[in-house]
Amino acid sequence: MSGLSSFFPAKLLGSMHSNPRERQTEPLSRLRFTLETMPGSRKYNFTPATRAEILAELYDAFWGPYAHLFLPNSNSSLPLHATLSEVQASVGQLKEPQVVPGRPCGHIFKKGESCFRCKDCALDDSCVLCSRCFEATDHTDHNVSFFIAQQSGGCCDCGDVEAWRHTINCPYHPYSPETAEYISSFEAKTLLHTPRAHAKTLTSRDIPPVKNYPFRTHVPPELRESISRTIGYAVDFVLDTLDSSPDETFGPTPPTDVTLRLQPTADPLMLEQFALVIWNDDKHSFDEVIELLHDITNRSREEAAQIADRIDEQGREIIEMSSNSTRLLEMARAIAQIDLGVTVRRSFDTFREQVSAVIIEWLLDLTRSRLGTDALILREILASELLSPRKNSSLLSAKDPSRVLPDIHDPTRLDWLFLYHARLWKRPRLNLKEIYASLLTAVIHHFAHTASHFAGIYHRIIDAYLLTDREAETSIKYFALQLFTVPSVSLYIVRHHNIVSRLLAIITAFFTNQISDKRITFPPNPDAEIDVDTFPFKSKRFMPVFSDLRYLCHNEPVQELIAHNREFIAQFAQTCQIFMCINPNKRAASSHVEYETDAWISVFNVTLSLSRVIKIYGEAFSRATVGELVAAINTVMHHILKCIAVGDDRRELARFPPVAFHEVVYGETTYKIIDFDVMDGPISFHHSLQWLLAELFKHIDVLDEEPLRAAGYDSLKDVCMRHVSEEALLTVIDYPLRVLAMIAQIRTGLWVRNGFAIRGQLLHYRDFMLRELCYDQDLFILQTALVVLDPNTVFVSMLDRFQLLGYFSGATLHPSYDTSHLAGMVEEFFYVLITILTETASATKMSLPVAVRREIVHALAVGPCSFTDLVKRVAERMVDDVCFERVLKDVAHFKPPESTSDFGTYELRDEAYDEVNPFFYHYTRNKREEVEVVLRTRLKKKLGIQDPVIAPKKMNIIRGPFVTLSSSFESEVLVQIFFYGIYNILTLTDATGAAPPSAEAILDQILHLAMVAVSERPEVFSGLAVHKTYEEGKNLVDILCAFEYHDKYPTYRGRVQWTLDRIAEHQRDEVGTRRRSPDSGSKAEDPKEAKKRAAKARQEAIMRQMKAQQEKVAFNFEDIDDDDDEDQADTPEAPVSYGTCIVCQEELNSSKSFGSLGFIQPGRQLRKQPDGFQSYTNEAMTCTDSLDRPLLATRDTSFPPAPDEVKNSKRVQSTNFDAFPSQFTRFGLHASICSHMMHLDCFTVYSGSIRQRHRNQATRNHPESIPRKEYICPLCKSLGNVILPVVVSTPPPELNNLAFSDWVRAAGISILKSKPDPVVESLQFRTGSGEFVFWTAQDSAYQSHLRVADRPDSTELHKMVDTVMVVAKNISQQSRHLRERTEPEPGERGAGMYLPEELVGYTISAIEVALRGQGSPGKTVADMITDPQYRMIRGLLSCLTKLVSLSFKFRPDEGREAVRQAIIKRLLPEWSRTSFTTFSHPLLLRDPFAILVETAAVAPDMLKHIMVLTYYAYLARTVVGLVYILNKSRSSATPAPASRKYEDLFGDTRMFFMSVVRHSPIFEQAAEGVLSSFGEARIEQLLYAFTLPFLRRALILCRATYPNAFATPPDLDDSVCEYRRLIKILDIPPLAELPAQDTIQNALSGWCAHYGHSHAASQLNCGVMLEYPSIYRLARLPLVLDHLYLDQDKTMTCARCKTVPLDAAICLFCGTTVCFQSHCCMDRDNQYRGECNMHTRECCGPIGLYFLVKRCSLLYLYANNGAFGQSPYLDVHGEVDVSMRRGRRQYLHRARWEEVHKIWLNHGIPTLIARRLEGTVDSGGWETL
Repeated sequence: MSGLSSFFPAKLLGSMHSNPRERQTEPLSRLRFTLETMPGSRKYNFTPATRAEILAELYDAFWGPYAHLFLPNSNSSLPLHATLSEVQASVGQLKEPQVVPGRPCGHIFKKGESCFRCKDCALDDSCVLCSRCFEATDHTDHNVSFFIAQQSGGCCDCGDVEAWRHTINCPYHPYSPETAEYISSFEAKTLLHTPRAHAKTLTSRDIPPVKNYPFRTHVPPELRESISRTIGYAVDFVLDTLDSSPDETFGPTPPTDVTLRLQPTADPLMLEQFALVIWNDDKHSFDEVIELLHDITNRSREEAAQIADRIDEQGREIIEMSSNSTRLLEMARAIAQIDLGVTVRRSFDTFREQVSAVIIEWLLDLTRSRLGTDALILREILASELLSPRKNSSLLSAKDPSRVLPDIHDPTRLDWLFLYHARLWKRPRLNLKEIYASLLTAVIHHFAHTASHFAGIYHRIIDAYLLTDREAETSIKYFALQLFTVPSVSLYIVRHHNIVSRLLAIITAFFTNQISDKRITFPPNPDAEIDVDTFPFKSKRFMPVFSDLRYLCHNEPVQELIAHNREFIAQFAQTCQIFMCINPNKRAASSHVEYETDAWISVFNVTLSLSRVIKIYGEAFSRATVGELVAAINTVMHHILKCIAVGDDRRELARFPPVAFHEVVYGETTYKIIDFDVMDGPISFHHSLQWLLAELFKHIDVLDEEPLRAAGYDSLKDVCMRHVSEEALLTVIDYPLRVLAMIAQIRTGLWVRNGFAIRGQLLHYRDFMLRELCYDQDLFILQTALVVLDPNTVFVSMLDRFQLLGYFSGATLHPSYDTSHLAGMVEEFFYVLITILTETASATKMSLPVAVRREIVHALAVGPCSFTDLVKRVAERMVDDVCFERVLKDVAHFKPPESTSDFGTYELRDEAYDEVNPFFYHYTRNKREEVEVVLRTRLKKKLGIQDPVIAPKKMNIIRGPFVTLSSSFESEVLVQIFFYGIYNILTLTDATGAAPPSAEAILDQILHLAMVAVSERPEVFSGLAVHKTYEEGKNLVDILCAFEYHDKYPTYRGRVQWTLDRIAEHQRDEVGTRRRSPDSGSKAEDPKEAKKRAAKARQEAIMRQMKAQQEKVAFNFEDIDDDDDEDQADTPEAPVSYGTCIVCQEELNSSKSFGSLGFIQPGRQLRKQPDGFQSYTNEAMTCTDSLDRPLLATRDTSFPPAPDEVKNSKRVQSTNFDAFPSQFTRFGLHASICSHMMHLDCFTVYSGSIRQRHRNQATRNHPESIPRKEYICPLCKSLGNVILPVVVSTPPPELNNLAFSDWVRAAGISILKSKPDPVVESLQFRTGSGEFVFWTAQDSAYQSHLRVADRPDSTELHKMVDTVMVVAKNISQQSRHLRERTEPEPGERGAGMYLPEELVGYTISAIEVALRGQGSPGKTVADMITDPQYRMIRGLLSCLTKLVSLSFKFRPDEGREAVRQAIIKRLLPEWSRTSFTTFSHPLLLRDPFAILVETAAVAPDMLKHIMVLTYYAYLARTVVGLVYILNKSRSSATPAPASRKYEDLFGDTRMFFMSVVRHSPIFEQAAEGVLSSFGEARIEQLLYAFTLPFLRRALILCRATYPNAFATPPDLDDSVCEYRRLIKILDIPPLAELPAQDTIQNALSGWCAHYGHSHAASQLNCGVMLEYPSIYRLARLPLVLDHLYLDQDKTMTCARCKTVPLDAAICLFCGTTVCFQSHCCMDRDNQYRGECNMHTRECCGPIGLYFLVKRCSLLYLYANNGAFGQSPYLDVHGEVDVSMRRGRRQYLHRARWEEVHKIWLNHGIPTLIARRLEGTVDSGGWETL
């Protein structure tokens, strides 16, 4: 400190307090002193406390004594670490946005926020809306897209007059006429003032405060003074600091020690303390950086990960500080080695840079804050400070204050900030951009000022962007997007800052590689040469420079400037000239090119970017006068000729070969045309100037005859010929013609030796998206030539370039093409000919909607397709246009997707087929043929003619220079071409007896042209056709007549006749004498017809014969069957067959044991009714009364949903998407089977083969896991892990049909007769409520089949039981913590899961749940279950039976009787009270359904009776559970049923209710309260809802055991509710009849008493959890995907890292949001798994199901494996939009969503993943897929 104070002059320190003028700046001096001395006093170590201190000092200096004006409720000071806007927001001061007419919204998007774009409303693509403004405005039926902001800094354009086509009526940002007036007067002023030599940049003095702002607050003058001085000082401090910051990071070789010390610094003491900083970039992954830090700095991986996070978030981080510079430089070298940005600077400077970052953060905070109600004042002051020049305010600054920017007059602070932007790092850069954006929206005048400064320094910004910037995506260059798209602003900077010509100069200098010292030379040397292999072409960054130019020129006012000012087109032509003919190709004739470069890719990127600008430049001239347009055409022609025709010593012969002419005789005429051989000379694809010329020729309205005459020209021909000769014009059009000829040769395969590069260029050049920028322009230049020059000359030039002069003079052999190449070239030639003669879009200046309609009609004529496919067939400019989707609706029907896998398609409306032209020039040959077939079939149907002719449409060119286009059909050359085209093919056909290659295509083309010719110019063409004679003295008509009935070409007859008929109208006699009459030809046709008839007759005879044979065979089969039946009476019974084994294909029958492939998986799918959640109580109250009927589809299922439905489905309210809370799930084992069966022996062999495969493919992520005993079904690829026995043995014992009371009596007697059975007693739990130990998964006494000598027939069964027990034990051991039951310790008997309840009961329950809400009339739930599922339930029961017999091996009945009695004793209270069995837990604590399962396993004959008992136990249990749940609910909030609906079922509910709870006083009291508040009707409704599932499950179990006894009676009354139907089938006396059932009453009172006296009832945590009774649903995703983003900070926050995830995944089971594959939430202990895997373990056990929001797809997880599934959302066009690439709004598709439910409810996730993995052989883990 003392060292520093010596730097301050004593005078200054002393005078700080003396002068009263100084006193008010005291806080400012203190701020100054603090900031200047801080680096040393803080030992260069920047901590959060430092930040807090800087902020405190800043605020103090800023508001002086006026803090109370800013802070709410007069807090005297800001809390530490807080910023002003945070404090104001926290008290709701910024809540209400102010509505001020004419003010733009200016909401600044944060990263990850959603923004909307509406094509119908916006002027261009850069205009966006925030979700608030979008929701408030009406965009019904508009083309809306939606996307997520990737970076912060963009802002909402709502309320900006210049952004929208029409006012969008946002209630928050009303329109104001004053603003509109201001803008138009600004534009007018800009045009009035003449530009000066030095552009005057606008400064702070030019900014008036905003007028008519209603929320103004009075600001004391001293406060305004202190605010502006503090802001000014703060900005200057930042600039002083950045003065010495480096422009870029170290290269691969860092500097030496000496140069390090010579770095510029602001440190007065030059201390030897250095800091090593790593900078963020977009090349390196987190892991790379973490590993690097871990290696070179000895930090732990955790610390390294935190640093990497900070580098990513902040943009840079200090890694090491030390005075040992050599060590730091060594570290820097290691970092720079992997091309990671690194710098070593003095710690003093680095510290100051961090202070600057805080200052920038503080400035941003000011733009978000208000002074009282005034939201503008702070931004206005900040704006005026930024537009003032720098002051030398630093105490320590040793430099000269009048620092100058060399190329800028009087630079302001804003200029310096723009210039130094690249020296900052990510966070402050983004903050600064946000500050600029908020200033732009605050002050409308500020737009022009900021833009003017930006434009002034633009070339320096571009230098940094193109050459040195590390992090391009945060560059200030992208700020241009916000400035250059505003019409008034762009006009200003184009006119006063000359920005267009500067941009063109930058492009010129950059691509000619005029770069020195990291600067692009300005102004450039115009004669520099271009080289495509230099750095600029390889740079990826030049594209945005072109787009800046495009944005500027696209603005209306700038278009006017371009049209009216000659220098614009001259400069632009100059720039285009550099790119003329770059990267020429030369055909590799004899050997393949050695090295295929890919330079062509970058060249195409550049010229395509240029061609987009050309399009916009050309379009500007629609606003020009004739004189201006003619001048422009001459300028461009002049540049072309200067480029290609002027010979000087500097010209590149490869790009511009010298021009030579030769004379050609064709017909009888001699033509002087250019001499050039495409097979031999160099040809480039890139003719930017010709493209520009083509654009200028398209303005046919300006070049129409009248305007031209007025300007003193006769016609377009005159315009072109006045300044240049015919030879020169031929030279101009020859370049595009060469390209067309080269393309034809490439397509026919003459350039194959040039390798892939040449194909690539061709594909790009003709690509549907880009062809209109290049290929179509070439064709249009040729078309123009037909009007400007003599058509004959043009045709001969074309023939010469295509090297077909000989062919069309009768020579069918070619010197350099072989026959197939020759045919290909002829076809390509005709393609070009048809296009230039008949394509009229440019020639008539077709309006865009008409052009779009034409493209869509032709794209869909081939057949219906999805929107994406359609877009792939249409040029990008048309797809991007606002009219595209409107036109599409007009011409096509949308067929929405119905099933889960189909997509929406568009189908052409019938009437639109009339507009289709099969020879449309965007069709390939195959497409054309397909379309012709479609049109022909349509005409056949319509007209009923066998061979309809598709007549060509008239061209209808009515104005402009192209009116004369159709006179080209009068050309003699054309007639000769037609003649030889047909003649050559006919002579070759006759000579060889077969059609030559491509004959059909060529004939199609010629006939089409001939038909067009007779429609357009019938008279002249007919004359030529008759009077011009060629080979053998024949004319065109002769050839057509010969062709008409040629037997090889019958398909053309109709068209030829049509043409001849038209010619005959003008030359009747000539045609008449030559035509053969058809009847003489019909005899010749006969043999062919006869042949056809004979073939048909033969075919019919054969069919008759086959039919007879078939009947005979069938008849014999029936006989065999009959015989069999008679014999069977005496023979022993044949074994029943169950199909074949899927491994050995032999029959499955009782001779060899077999089983079903099954899968037992743990799950937490069954739900318990949540207590304390009002909504779930209400849901149970309103539950449907029949779960076996489909719910009525209340919602409209049309797709896309209707606008009203979208409007009504607004917000996602809750944080968990109405999902079911996961703590209320029940754990259990679910079994499923895939319905395939296998012999046990085959199963053993198959399991071996799986192990073998795992050994062979060691690194593969296999679909199954051997430790978990999994395998994959060889047939259907389902996952399995057990083999379940198939019950083939004798049918179950007869059902006992005694009346209930008789049966109870009989049971009692039999118990009395039998001796007590201590063995069974010992096998029942003491602690539980009577479960049996041998049915538990971890029972210590269980032995596998290897240890037990069993009877041979049951060993097989034992093996299968083993597979089940192994899996169950495995799961049971791992899931002890998930089970609520009290159970013995592991190792004791009876430990583990209880199988009758947690496997069999759970499985049946899950099956029942999955069937809720499905079904059809006349069927019960049991009819919905498939046979394999019943087979599985029986298999599971037989496993339970087997477990009993293993425990009672030595009893003859295998222990059944003993267990049966134990069950009865357990249920009938008078027996369970005996001394022997005192169960500690009451029966009501147990799920009664499990007892029913036990009965089905050991004593199925008493199912009916046990069912009655368990049903009543279930009713009593439900009462207990209801008291517990309703005690926590409010009756007022539950819906009240009108009256009791089920009195006949439940009788006196109140009575039953009270009698259940009467044994426990606490309970009774609670029940009283519940009854009185809820009333009987509601209680009855709840009893109904909660006990219905039990009946459904009971029926399933009974049907599985006795398929016939419990069948659905045919006379079942379908109108009654499900409950009544089930009670009837199961024969259970309803509760209403309880008073008449003594035995049941006794049992009930016994159970309730036991319960009431047990400790469970003493507290109210009764231990009875009811099951959730309704249909199961996943989390509720919003109808519209973007609604997820509306309040995402409320609805989608990750609980682990407390942030809104950038890539969120929503758990569909419990609605929790987690981070997907993110770096922040990771399970570092478990192989770095992501948060989805972590959450799955907590939520739903082994399976997970997530919706990935940003990727728009589903993620399925099962035990460390996973798979992605298709999104349930589709866009408007019915297509999946992965990762929101297209950005259309997406809607939930019901069928897909239901499918997801189905997979989940049927436990299909593991199998789905297994199948997906089975299909892919990967190298390591599914994560690598």
